Amino acid sequence: MGYRVVVAGATGNVGREMLNILAEREFPIDEIVALASRKSLGTECSFGDKTLKTKDLDTFDFTGWDIALFAIGSEATAIYAPKAAKAGCVVIDNSSLYRYDPDVPLVVPEVNPEAVLGYAKKNIIANPNCSTAQMVVALKPLHDRARIKRVVVSTYQSVSGAGKAGMDELWDQTKSIYNPTDSKPPTKFTKQIAFNVIPHIDKFMEDGSTKEEWKMVVETKKILDTKIKVTATCVRVPVFVGHSEAINIEFEDFLDEEEARDILREAPGVMVIDKREDGGYVTPIECVGDYATFISRIRQDSTLDNGLNLWCVSDNLRKGAALNAVQIAETLGNRVLKKG
Repeated sequence: MGYRVVVAGATGNVGREMLNILAEREFPIDEIVALASRKSLGTECSFGDKTLKTKDLDTFDFTGWDIALFAIGSEATAIYAPKAAKAGCVVIDNSSLYRYDPDVPLVVPEVNPEAVLGYAKKNIIANPNCSTAQMVVALKPLHDRARIKRVVVSTYQSVSGAGKAGMDELWDQTKSIYNPTDSKPPTKFTKQIAFNVIPHIDKFMEDGSTKEEWKMVVETKKILDTKIKVTATCVRVPVFVGHSEAINIEFEDFLDEEEARDILREAPGVMVIDKREDGGYVTPIECVGDYATFISRIRQDSTLDNGLNLWCVSDNLRKGAALNAVQIAETLGNRVLKKG
């Protein structure tokens, strides 16, 4: 016996990945429906060897459906998630709307799977920000061993994190570089993204940080440990898919780089590729389509008594969004719903 599953936002980058991953991982499904806005009504989406035609999110009745994976943005989620939850359908939401709600669990299954049990307060579970998700997968096993005091992270985030419009802008601007008569000024981003990097993701806050940086701080504390201090600089780079992070970690106890490497090799969801030679590390283009969070460049920080540096790369449309949502559904099924 399987589940009746809804994918809302099925025509977007993340929604399509959700459908792909549900099929790839053979999630136990009796019935599945793809939902989209009225303007995308009838659009075809692939689900394994099947083709689904989208139905209208606005008129859909969630009664009798078990799980809904939402990838529709905060404004639409505010309208439709409460409707689904009230109808008895558990919502797993990829937007930022519920991440900071104390009555909604924020879950990365490799890190805090037990948190799914808190879903019942609102019938909603939140998916973290893409940059946070991959980082906490890397931090969790190290924190269990040596207790993390402070994290300094710089991110190199792909344009797919800004949706299809971000990917289109990088593509169009890159072509225009070689055709100066076809200028493509920035519309999605604040400055040219082609052959450039932009130290600005989301809105600026009063303290000078951006909302993306604030998200990494608050979400890491909620998912992993409220005592950890986090400071982040988030940068958009001209890469289509795959987020990278340079992470500096200060521990309470000494942790040798060799032991850290061994711990990470055994950690769920982590793949260590760390050879001190040309090409002995992972770059974002190599992680596309993969489930793992890749760790490279593990080394002691000589400026700290108990410090390590590492390089972390992951497919942001998968672990940063769609994969994590499906893993939450799997965890919910195994621990609570128990079908299939």
